Amino acid sequence: MNNWVFWSLLSAVFAGATAVLAKVGVAGIDAQLATAIRTTVVLVFTWLLAAQATSLSALGAISRRTWVFLILSGLATGLSWICYFRALQLGEASRVAPIDKLSVVFVIAFAALFLGETLTWQSLAGGGLIVAGALLLAWK
Repeated sequence: MNNWVFWSLLSAVFAGATAVLAKVGVAGIDAQLATAIRTTVVLVFTWLLAAQATSLSALGAISRRTWVFLILSGLATGLSWICYFRALQLGEASRVAPIDKLSVVFVIAFAALFLGETLTWQSLAGGGLIVAGALLLAWK
């Protein structure tokens, strides 16, 4: 199925499960070690998927610009996960996750600033509601 809504909803379900599973997994160990274990699993899993989906010789056809942005994205992901696991170690999953989802608001702002995407009244209102909801859930 190539419907972006379907895949987005699946992503949300798995992200929700990730928060609960990670909260249990991070108990009693260093947050960075927990992040390293999780990252290793993701690394192996995604390389297996990539190897099945395409020829790994396609790596040679990737442009320098694409490499730079994928590496920067990977670094941002790693930093996000390190911060997320530390937050889970210190706080309740049901309070950490809503603050983490403020990333949606940052995506809206970054997409407008760097990708030239249009800010509409819907994106501004929706972003505002996300902020209000995150704050309401985090500070119960």
